[in-house]
Amino acid sequence: MAIEKEIKLALPGDPRDAVAFFERTSGQPGVAKTVSNAYFDTPDCLLAARRMALRLRQIGGAWRQTLKTSGDAHDGLHVRHEWELPVQGPALEIESLLAECDDAAARAALTEAAPRLERLFSTDFVRTAWLLEADDSRFEAVVDVGEIHAARTSGGEAHPQRAPICEIEVELLEGNDDALRAFAERVVAALPGASRADVSKAERGYLLVRGHR
Repeated sequence: MAIEKEIKLALPGDPRDAVAFFERTSGQPGVAKTVSNAYFDTPDCLLAARRMALRLRQIGGAWRQTLKTSGDAHDGLHVRHEWELPVQGPALEIESLLAECDDAAARAALTEAAPRLERLFSTDFVRTAWLLEADDSRFEAVVDVGEIHAARTSGGEAHPQRAPICEIEVELLEGNDDALRAFAERVVAALPGASRADVSKAERGYLLVRGHR
């Protein structure tokens, strides 16, 4: 089990300003990749009710599955458990994920949900990433720009729902939380309008499934 720590910032302005900031800070251009994610749950959203999210991600020709807990989010800092494994292709491999998951409650919820899992929503975005160092700590900073897609069903008909993605994530790879917070403050100071965001992409996707932006 890994503990993921990251600060998420919403970007109301032009994402090119954020790209320019990280290029100046790192002295290097970012690495851009197209990221496609499908999120799975039961029709009655059992995993969401247990504060979990199950994702299948494609980057290039590689596929990975991830189970995350919602954890805690405060003032933009997200701290959560996650289990992530490579998979052979565009399908979940639940047995291997259950074998990796070392939290009894999470494993029980996934076991209960497994027979009824279906794709509920997706997130598709271009991620531009940099590796950075500050205050004896290492970070990965990314700018994500794209969309969340979901389909609500009413009367047997699908009603597509969409919401934009335009945000920054700064993940702590090595070091301490204070250094992460200090670096995020630098980002906010450099990008007028950037604000800390406590709602994850997965949580926004579930809001779309329920018919709310």
